[in-house]
Amino acid sequence: MTNRIEHKPEQNTFEIYVDDVAAGHADYTQTDGVRDFDHTVVSPDFAGQGLAGKLVTAALDATRAEGLKIATSCSYVAGFVEKNPAYQDLLAA
Repeated sequence: MTNRIEHKPEQNTFEIYVDDVAAGHADYTQTDGVRDFDHTVVSPDFAGQGLAGKLVTAALDATRAEGLKIATSCSYVAGFVEKNPAYQDLLAA
């Protein structure tokens, strides 16, 4: 199985695909240089495969590359950042 992650800025989302099937997404709102991740979901058909972690990693890496900060309204993203200190520098003050 092949995973692919796409950023769709016009829809304020990152999507993960498994063999070209949409498996999940991480949605955000963006204001004043802060991308607030407010909802992350993986389809039950793809649960337990670590896709949410891959999705959030890619989303945070892209956010860093764009020079933006993050807020974590989504509990999954908040927990991910807490468990992965390498991303804590992205947190907005």
